[in-house]
Amino acid sequence: MFVIIGWIVVVGSVFGGYALAGGHLGALVQPLELLMIGGGAVGAFVVSNSSNALKASMKALPACFKGSMYTKALYMSLMAMLFEILQKVRKEGLMAIEGDVERPEESAIFKKYPDVLADHHLIEFITDYLRLMVSGNLNPQEIDVLMESEIDTHHHEGMIPSSAIQKVADGMPAFGIVAAVMGVVHTMGSVGRPPAELGEMIAEALVGTFLGILLAYGFVGPVASLLEQKLAENSKVYHCVKTTLLASMNGYPPAIAVEFGRKVLYSTERPTFNELETYVKGQKGK
Repeated sequence: MFVIIGWIVVVGSVFGGYALAGGHLGALVQPLELLMIGGGAVGAFVVSNSSNALKASMKALPACFKGSMYTKALYMSLMAMLFEILQKVRKEGLMAIEGDVERPEESAIFKKYPDVLADHHLIEFITDYLRLMVSGNLNPQEIDVLMESEIDTHHHEGMIPSSAIQKVADGMPAFGIVAAVMGVVHTMGSVGRPPAELGEMIAEALVGTFLGILLAYGFVGPVASLLEQKLAENSKVYHCVKTTLLASMNGYPPAIAVEFGRKVLYSTERPTFNELETYVKGQKGK
């Protein structure tokens, strides 16, 4: 939603300012220039990325038009779920959660938090490390290194779409220059025409440079930046889980372990201590 609003503001400000200054909007309508810039950028995008990167980029783009799923409500559900799991471990032992870990979709604890259960990658991350805790073969330091390595891999993989799209944005001004040069070449090949026609042709050629820069910094570049921000939000949830589980492995009780996890969250999504405590108590009563 905000992406579309931002694009409307860009278009309204640039073209509106041009019109108010006395410019003729019709002169900016150059579909062939757009074809050269857009086609060249898409072609370069395809050439410079593997099939996996192309698929990842196309899959990531729709997220720009949706709100963030990593809200305060989701984090409260996540931490309440972790609290219940760790509380069960504390009371009944690690083996008591073996069934929950192996079949989370059938677990009474996991099913209480459908918003968390819907994130299959997050559930897989949680259950994988709970399974390692149940096995008892790794110490907290080894788990810490392994978790950090997996989060780094996840982050680097998630950077592929934003990096690929940012490179497209970086190249668009150059494709705008290419379109402009092609227009100038066409103009120079028509030097026998009247000055008025030549002036119009030169103006059309210059629109290519304008469109390349506008598309790069007003449309494509901001999308790449937004994808990077969404990746940071996505990575934070894994750090929350990591911090909570490591605190538990180091001997802290569930309430304190969850507090460790709460502290790593961004301030915009972090619930207060009292909010989380009240929510957890409410979920335990269900």
